[in-house]
Amino acid sequence: MTEADERHLRRAVELAAAARAAGDMPFGSLLVGPAGEVLAEDRNTVVTERDITAHPELKLARWVARQLDPDVARQTTMYTSCQPCPMCAGAIARSGLGRVVFALSGEQLRELRPPGAVGPDEAQVAYEGPALFAEARAPIDGYYA
Repeated sequence: MTEADERHLRRAVELAAAARAAGDMPFGSLLVGPAGEVLAEDRNTVVTERDITAHPELKLARWVARQLDPDVARQTTMYTSCQPCPMCAGAIARSGLGRVVFALSGEQLRELRPPGAVGPDEAQVAYEGPALFAEARAPIDGYYA
């Protein structure tokens, strides 16, 4: 961890504090390009925008996919106040980002919650499947070839 990494993580924590002050969940993130320049930053707006996907990591991963050349994306680092959730981790992987640096781990975040508190990613949902394999595979066959 370099001094620059620590400086950028501190900015992510500042963005998290701004999110909380605005009434949102306390998470913030920023992107730093290959030359060390801040390319974009965002904070959580799940509550104020009434959008369950408005995590800063997801918003910035989408920005990367739309705005950066793949070679630049691989050399870009996301700094975030907390380890990305599974939704955001999937978007980050698909965006082509090369590195993510986070302040709090998911385990540390869970330890900060009051006893018995259930996080949003821990909701009980019933999933059923797989089913209709032959039909479901038809539009996919050959796609990844």
